[in-house]
Amino acid sequence: MAIWALRLLTLLGLLFVEPGFGQRGDTEGSERLKAELIKNLEDKLRYVEKRQSDADALEARLNATVDELTRQKAEVDRLSKENQGLQKRLNATEEEINKLKQSSAKVAHQIAFSASLADSGETYRGPCTEKTLVFKRVFSNTGGYDQNTGIFTAPVNGLYYFSFSTYGYNSHVMGAALMKNGIRQISTYDSPSADGSDSSSNAAVLQLAAGDEVYMELWDDGRVFDNLNGHTTFSGFLVFPA
Repeated sequence: MAIWALRLLTLLGLLFVEPGFGQRGDTEGSERLKAELIKNLEDKLRYVEKRQSDADALEARLNATVDELTRQKAEVDRLSKENQGLQKRLNATEEEINKLKQSSAKVAHQIAFSASLADSGETYRGPCTEKTLVFKRVFSNTGGYDQNTGIFTAPVNGLYYFSFSTYGYNSHVMGAALMKNGIRQISTYDSPSADGSDSSSNAAVLQLAAGDEVYMELWDDGRVFDNLNGHTTFSGFLVFPA
């Protein structure tokens, strides 16, 4: 703005210099011309000042924009670093979850049990109203079987293999049924006969949902026998989760 103002003032000074010669009419015309030139120059000066003011305002806005962009970039950089930290923690968490899943899968695959009816001496079961057989002598149990109730409860969904054997004497019906949630699945059976004793066995693969119960149940008026030789047994294991 100072350079433009200086140039305009110089022009104004030249306009006000008196001519050295000429007529009065020329002087009057010259005065009018000077007045018009002065007005034009003043208008241009105001225009230049206005443009300069606009340029200053624009520069101020640009500077403010640059400052804001600088601030935003700093914020983006901070968030980027924070996101990298979060991503590392997320990756570590996912890795830990995968390890836990693998560990759980391994535990889920280790489901098996095997037990016989008598844990000491000789044991007769039946005839009785409480027909669920409780196998007390546990050979192995990695999960699911309760030796206090005789019930196996499936820990996970899957296909399970069950087998059992029964032994008894000819004075009573001999045999038992494999039950799933109160519904008979398979069984062994031998009616009273002239021979001294009877034994039988059976097996099945059952589809179980987590929480399903499987157990052995006597026939009505049935009886089974066991001792430490393990004649009457109940076993099962998870084939694979499904």
